[in-house]
Amino acid sequence: MAKRRKLVAPSSADLTKLEEEFRRETSVPEPAASQVRGVAPIAKIAADAAAVAQPASVADRARQAQLEASEAKLNDAETEGRLLVDIPVGEINADAMVRDRAALDPDDMLELRLSISANGLRLPIEVYELPGSDGENAPKFGLLSGYRRLMAVRELLGLTEDAAFKTIRAIIRPKAETDAAFVAMVEENEVRSELSHFERGRIAVISAQQGAFLNVEDAVNKLFATGSKAKRSKVRSFALIFEELGDMLEFPDALSEKRGLKLAQALRQGGEDRIRDGLAAATYATSDEEWAVIEGVIETLDAPVRDPKRGGRPRAAATVDDWGHAHKFVSSNGVSVSPKQDAKGYVLRFEGQDLDAELMDGLMEEIRVYLERN
Repeated sequence: MAKRRKLVAPSSADLTKLEEEFRRETSVPEPAASQVRGVAPIAKIAADAAAVAQPASVADRARQAQLEASEAKLNDAETEGRLLVDIPVGEINADAMVRDRAALDPDDMLELRLSISANGLRLPIEVYELPGSDGENAPKFGLLSGYRRLMAVRELLGLTEDAAFKTIRAIIRPKAETDAAFVAMVEENEVRSELSHFERGRIAVISAQQGAFLNVEDAVNKLFATGSKAKRSKVRSFALIFEELGDMLEFPDALSEKRGLKLAQALRQGGEDRIRDGLAAATYATSDEEWAVIEGVIETLDAPVRDPKRGGRPRAAATVDDWGHAHKFVSSNGVSVSPKQDAKGYVLRFEGQDLDAELMDGLMEEIRVYLERN
């Protein structure tokens, strides 16, 4: 059986010898060695470890927490589009969205330029980053709102070549859904410089054509959701004018509400071709002269054209009776629809307490869209 060795504590001479051997075998830079002269390496290591593990003071921890909170707020503001930045005017595509303004008033633009030149830009524009805008000269941002302000600053830059107008103060918004962007644009102009009746109808049609809304009816309801039912009904009428005569009218923004509603009614009665022919054949230099041509055609629509070769009493229009036996369905809001056939074709009869002119205009628009798709 092996004899166990007895363990004894090292003497002072043994510890000194171990210490000297450790120093010889451990490489310590001269400055560090001079700083720790007389201090055992093991003690130095223990001291360094304790320094690292020692917690910061309360004040230091509070400052660090404030810095982290500020950084988080800054990141959130940038993500949510709440930071103001100065963007070169050449990096903004003003036509990334079709604007609701058909034209800019020269007097209004002059007044805006003078205001910006004297007082600076009081309200920033809104932009969003364009996808795939990595080209050297490609615009990096699309304009959401502030079209007139951007145009005014660009014009001031061209007139003065002042470096102050090379950039414009802007908010970079997250890329919103297309319908929300159109709504924001309309709301801004409705508040700051009210749109004309024709401009409202125009933007409703264009936004629907670009796929931002299901159809014109949906565009009107969402773009002008805060407006009254009567206002939305008028917008639909001017939307019809833009669809049927937008390429023919020289002074569409001058159409008053009364004239526009009268023209829309004539279009619903099938007068588009005759009105277009009348405008194409006439010459006019003012909005009143243009309306005189349109009104003259409308008046002829009310009088039925008869063949003078045919005599006798005009035949009475075919009537539709016996609606009680027609197939009928009733909607959830109590409006019933009954189809019936007569000598000329099919007739739909709508009944219900909630029926009004606005609802019928919407139904006519939906029927038109459905027939065009099929």
